[in-house]
Amino acid sequence: MRFRALYADAYGDVLRFAQRRVDPSRAEDVTADAFLVVWRRLDDAPRRPDDLRAWLFGIARHCLLNAYRGQGRRDALAVRVAEAAPFAGLSDGLDADLLAQRLDLAAAWRRLSEIDQEALSLTVFEDLTSPQAVRVLGITAASYRLRLLRARRSLRRQLELTDSSSAVEMETLS
Repeated sequence: MRFRALYADAYGDVLRFAQRRVDPSRAEDVTADAFLVVWRRLDDAPRRPDDLRAWLFGIARHCLLNAYRGQGRRDALAVRVAEAAPFAGLSDGLDADLLAQRLDLAAAWRRLSEIDQEALSLTVFEDLTSPQAVRVLGITAASYRLRLLRARRSLRRQLELTDSSSAVEMETLS
């Protein structure tokens, strides 16, 4: 009974977690694997809802790593920024500056290391607190804070590089 309720409540979150990290055609398989582990370890599940969610993401993350070990983890864990910031719902008169910013962000994101992507995605896309992200990654709180700080700095540098290269391209076109 508890597993059934957990599955009904969390399936969508775990599926979206997986979809941001693997090809959408593989996301359901990873989610199914994660819930198989959850079924087997249900007695280990935390009682608090926020802790439970982080525990589920941690299991899903390990399933992802197992599924893609040896196949280039960077490609397997790359979060699709374009999916996280969709253009749906915007009018045909899409602001060119907004479009350019989103494309720059997507390009900068792809240049980040997988460690930086993971630290940022747990905070931004999964909306986890630091203690929850620590549980997902299985590292200390201090390590996570340092990892997140470095990831934010790296993203800023990548965005600055993108801005600089765009300015050079504009000057060349003028």
